[in-house]
Amino acid sequence: MMKLGTYLPLNERAYWKDSQELVCVMIIPEAPDTVTFCFKTADDSWFLYQPGQFISLELPVGPQPILRTYTLSSSPSRPISISVTVKAQADSIGTRWMIDNLKVGDRLRAYGPGGIFTFTKYSADKYLFIGAGSGITPMMSMTRYLFDNGEHTDIALINCARRPSELLFANEMRRMSQRVPDIKLHFVVEEDDPYAAWAGYRGRLNQLMLELMAPDYMEREIFCCGPEPFMRAVRDVLNVAGFDMDHYHEESFHAPIRTEEQVPEYDDVVPSEEATAHLTFALSGVEADCRETDSILTVAREAGLNIPSACQFGVCGTCKVKKTKGEVHMVHNGGITDDEIADGFVLACCSQPIGAVEVEV
Repeated sequence: MMKLGTYLPLNERAYWKDSQELVCVMIIPEAPDTVTFCFKTADDSWFLYQPGQFISLELPVGPQPILRTYTLSSSPSRPISISVTVKAQADSIGTRWMIDNLKVGDRLRAYGPGGIFTFTKYSADKYLFIGAGSGITPMMSMTRYLFDNGEHTDIALINCARRPSELLFANEMRRMSQRVPDIKLHFVVEEDDPYAAWAGYRGRLNQLMLELMAPDYMEREIFCCGPEPFMRAVRDVLNVAGFDMDHYHEESFHAPIRTEEQVPEYDDVVPSEEATAHLTFALSGVEADCRETDSILTVAREAGLNIPSACQFGVCGTCKVKKTKGEVHMVHNGGITDDEIADGFVLACCSQPIGAVEVEV
């Protein structure tokens, strides 16, 4: 039994394996509805795992316990304890119970560790870690490990959140980046906090931001974790740039990957040079055949039509047109809102037709 004030060297301890009782020893509020829970083992053993892996906790919620899986935010380079950083969503059950009920001294049964989302499987000279919201937790585990390892691995770390107050681990990340110049740190928020100034990147992560933050991202091993729409947007940027997706790895909030066989096949739309498309400019009565890789703006110009445009990077929104039929692949950089997209508008400069498409031009 673990006793306070007992500090055994690692060589006198066993290591935690498979299933064991954990004791909550520390609770750290991180952000609204987000808490880090730190655990030690009840028998004073130490933790052996890979940075980026997860554990499953048995939570006494309701008449029957439930199992919930959480990525470890701690690093195996600090093996005496482990931590999970959890964020409660509107429909959370297990996480909500932890935040509202779990106290220092409480015990939970844990299973693991598991998962293959770890940089240790993919040796590289340069890494790019991208996390959104609580999806930053495996990136924090991997960054902490590389920082402790002291080999000056080149890391570009991008932490995204809705507001500055929701950027998890921001202060610790800044301290690591200040001490190790090879850790290049960037923050992206969608909106400001009330009464607080923000001088960093604002908006949703896009191709222009990525090129500014990690100009050599095409040469990096990339790890990404966050909500599925966020990860899909990252994949879109990489696909458009021609990134070799064999060097892209992601972890899902809802379906942690335990084995190589569980790695999903992405069903992202990737326009093909060989595939043909057909554009109808309804107001002008002009039709044109093209390739899926051609933008609506390019096809319009070749057909002698004028769609007002400026930046041609999906930023300014000048080339916004209404799509009335068909599907397009659009990777923009903030020049259009979600409401406008829902109403059928697209940006001609960065929208590529998939099959037959009609626009009001």
